[in-house]
Amino acid sequence: MRLIMLDTETTGLSPANGDKMVEIGCVEVCNRDMGQTRTFHKYINPGRPIPAEVVRIHGIDDARIKDEPSFAEIAQEFLDFIKGATLVIHNAPFDLGFIMNELLDCGFPNIQDMPVIDTLQMAKKQFPRQRNNLDALCDRFEVERGHRELHGALLDSELLAEVYLAMTGGRQYSLHVDTGVKPASEYVRLPAMERGQTEQRETADLVRRPPIQVRDEDLQRHSQLMQRIAKESGNQVIWKEVE
Repeated sequence: MRLIMLDTETTGLSPANGDKMVEIGCVEVCNRDMGQTRTFHKYINPGRPIPAEVVRIHGIDDARIKDEPSFAEIAQEFLDFIKGATLVIHNAPFDLGFIMNELLDCGFPNIQDMPVIDTLQMAKKQFPRQRNNLDALCDRFEVERGHRELHGALLDSELLAEVYLAMTGGRQYSLHVDTGVKPASEYVRLPAMERGQTEQRETADLVRRPPIQVRDEDLQRHSQLMQRIAKESGNQVIWKEVE
């Protein structure tokens, strides 16, 4: 099984408010083997200033990314890297929200059908009412993170890989663990997808409506009206052309 551990760093908390990604990191794990992994790592110019309070979290400032490519410039390379894999993300709605919105904005194919595992949801089931952020899970599973000073997308993806393997039985996968694999669309609802669902619901409501009961006297009045319109127009009416 090919897994892609994924993490992002951003300019803020909400793509709906115009926030963008500034870094994306992926670590490939095949057959639960950390010995031979490929990585994908890019800094991204978001096209907007990075707030100082956010810089204090991930350490990426405007000067660091001013000469980096936009997401549109690296999107295809990113899609090629994750193709055919299952994404593993800690708090999937957050990272997927940014990725799926930016793919939509750039006109690239979206990933709504990709299988996704959210390790935060897994951790909440395994360790209810406990701290389950990535740092807490590293401590719980004794994953070394002393070399980390700031958050970084690639480093967090590497830590996530070790945490995920520990949560699911180490090198030997445990059949008793429910990873909760779901398509990306279960985590993020894009505006276009919401519109499509609304239209489907409206159509379904129309189909379910009972047929209108028309009385005989109403049919007679309608027929008389149509005859009068035809007469006054010299029979130049649309329904005559159809007939």
